[in-house]
Amino acid sequence: MSKTTKIDIWSDVQCGWCFIGKRRLEAAIEGFDGEVEIEYHSFELASGAPAEFDGATKEFLHHYRGAPFAETERILAKVTAIAAVEGLDFHFDRTHPTNTILAHELIHFAKSKGRQSEMNERLSDAYFQRGEHIGRIPDLVEIGVELGFDRDDVSAALTEHRFLADVRADFARAEELGIRSIPFFVFDGRYGVSGAQSEDAYARVLEQVNDR
Repeated sequence: MSKTTKIDIWSDVQCGWCFIGKRRLEAAIEGFDGEVEIEYHSFELASGAPAEFDGATKEFLHHYRGAPFAETERILAKVTAIAAVEGLDFHFDRTHPTNTILAHELIHFAKSKGRQSEMNERLSDAYFQRGEHIGRIPDLVEIGVELGFDRDDVSAALTEHRFLADVRADFARAEELGIRSIPFFVFDGRYGVSGAQSEDAYARVLEQVNDR
């Protein structure tokens, strides 16, 4: 009888490589003959970013990291092309770079209802494919309601920051593990894998972990 393999994932819904890595891992799991349990953990890609920024990803990277526009355009075009191979339709010209603390709080809210993965998917889709804002309470409440959650329940959870301690606990655990970049995957509490690896790479790790 095969065991259940636990995969802990540190990611941010404002991280393009996290979304790409998510798709590749999902593809590997589809071909895996075993049970898998996934738990997402919060990580801030742009710590200290404001909730509101006047511009999209290109402008954000230029303003906060000094990245030249021409270089940024090449990088974003490459990421967009790689995402397309995974069936994702990125629109970096329509993104709303923001502080993602509230989005992480909403993911933990959904986790408390047993629907964490669904919320993580919806928020990533909102940011990269739909051009929606994921850093403001009213927008996040609407996303929660769209997924069938009670409006007042979502609003109170975010307004009162009921899950902020959980978000910070994820940050602290990342520090303990020495995680400096995302996505970061921990398989079965023993094997750490950094970055958006190939589907085959994830499949090999799953098989190795399941054999032990």
